[in-house]
Amino acid sequence: MSEIDMAVIKPEMMKPYIWLETSDGSIQQVEQEIAMYCPLICQEIIQKGMGSSKSCAICLPQRVSPVTLSLILDYCRFHQVPGRSNKERKSYDEKFIRMDTKRLCELTSAADSLQLKPLVDLTSRALARIIEGKSPEEIREIFHLPDDLTEEEKLEPLKNTTDDPRIRLLNRLYAKKRKELRERERLKNVEVEEEHVDERSVDDLLSFINGNDGGS
Repeated sequence: MSEIDMAVIKPEMMKPYIWLETSDGSIQQVEQEIAMYCPLICQEIIQKGMGSSKSCAICLPQRVSPVTLSLILDYCRFHQVPGRSNKERKSYDEKFIRMDTKRLCELTSAADSLQLKPLVDLTSRALARIIEGKSPEEIREIFHLPDDLTEEEKLEPLKNTTDDPRIRLLNRLYAKKRKELRERERLKNVEVEEEHVDERSVDDLLSFINGNDGGS
């Protein structure tokens, strides 16, 4: 390469890039430094040598769509820069999670599949605030879960074969609600015992008070 050619090359053009394939089969080139902020991608590069070319692209988990990948890379691009203050990071995070619930759920699942724990924690807290105080029916509607269970079954732990962070969040919430229901039931039983009405007749009570229980 000539000196003239080297002179026109911009610094950003010399950054190493890797290739990623999303759930829809599309392949895109991204900055390696940014992508490696995701532990799963980092493992694929270091341990398996993947991502070096388009034909050797890293196949991302099914939950990672082009849209969610773009959001995740934006998050990584900001947070991997050294020297950011906690105030700057917090301000960015608060703005970053301002999205509809459906997109927030998709982002949580995608970040979880890429093992990006800081983003999973951030989006999970946002989802927890959204469902706080909601009934099981409202929660299932928010998460678009089938409503084909009995009242008791709705508070039972959900099967989570895919380790979906949304299901983990729901199960923690349901466990809390089950505890509250048991406590309410216990208090209700105590109140019933305290309000027990003496069904004996007035004559029986008078006999008992006068020390004559009639042999009963």
